[in-house]
Amino acid sequence: MPRRAEGEARPSAVLRPHATCLQNILPLPVAKDGRKEILSAVFNGYDMDVLLYLGLFILSLAVLLKASGWFVDSAERIGLSLGASPFIIGVTIVAFGTSLPELATSIASVLTGQSAIVVGNVVGSNITNIALVLGLAAVVVNRIELDYNIWHIDMPFLWGSAFLLGFTLYDGRFSLVEALLFLVGIVIFLAYSFKSEEVEKLEMERPAANWQSYVMLVVGGGLVYFGADYTILAIQKLSAFAGVSPEIIALSAVALGTSLPEVIVSLNAARRGKASIAVGNVLGSNIFNTYVVMSVPSFFGKLDIPQEINSLYLPLMIVMTMLFGIMSNNKKITRWEGAVLLMFYVFFTTQLLEEAL
Repeated sequence: MPRRAEGEARPSAVLRPHATCLQNILPLPVAKDGRKEILSAVFNGYDMDVLLYLGLFILSLAVLLKASGWFVDSAERIGLSLGASPFIIGVTIVAFGTSLPELATSIASVLTGQSAIVVGNVVGSNITNIALVLGLAAVVVNRIELDYNIWHIDMPFLWGSAFLLGFTLYDGRFSLVEALLFLVGIVIFLAYSFKSEEVEKLEMERPAANWQSYVMLVVGGGLVYFGADYTILAIQKLSAFAGVSPEIIALSAVALGTSLPEVIVSLNAARRGKASIAVGNVLGSNIFNTYVVMSVPSFFGKLDIPQEINSLYLPLMIVMTMLFGIMSNNKKITRWEGAVLLMFYVFFTTQLLEEAL
């Protein structure tokens, strides 16, 4: 093949169109002849970093969810072996466990200077739990029949938590006094749950907690910490690459990821004819998200409240909470009502995409 003479122009029919498309996207170096060195920049820089941190986000979130399951299962087994009643275990360890991924990522975000993620995490998870989790469960089973009237105490507590969150964030701040008030709210909810317990006095076999249970408790807790830490790191990098604020990623990807346990549990319960479990799952998870996940991280640092949360997403969360209560007033949620909830989730997702793009 003949060598090109020095100074002779190189063929550019392939490179030039790519340079035209990408010159305003990638910070590509300029060669002596004024052309863009495209291939080296694409494969050695920007794109590889995006793929790296996207993979880190998926892996760390998966570790966080799996480790949360290990932590809750081992804690439940240890609690039962020590004599705690299944009801107490349910309203404390299991309920806390459903909000553990949100709590871990929120604390990690405050410690890394990204505290705006906290409110995005809480609001996004609450919207996802009602619109996606409950909506899918209702559509799958055709109708969710409730065995008890959740308006006696559970739904007023849920509405109260949503309204209280709206009023406390109205001024764009979340103080330590308000955080303490939220902790009082969860204590009242748990106290009522304990008082209303009706446990039959039956003999039951209690599992023995062996050394593996304690090892899994420690390992699960450690992996929750590292999973949350690297999830927040990946969010920071991806938001910088995409030019999107971290709270938008928290409202969408993190909220969906941390709500996956609720989605899986609710759909499995719906298939087994126990769809009412999905309602209790959403109720408990949203109350814990609001009272615990919003308040505890504020003790690790000041929380930033983004304006876009107050202007659209927080009102949407309050509306979804009210809609949930109205739909369940007659002790059932139909497939058509589930479809309405899914419509709201599609609206929520499209609004996030518009802000991101």
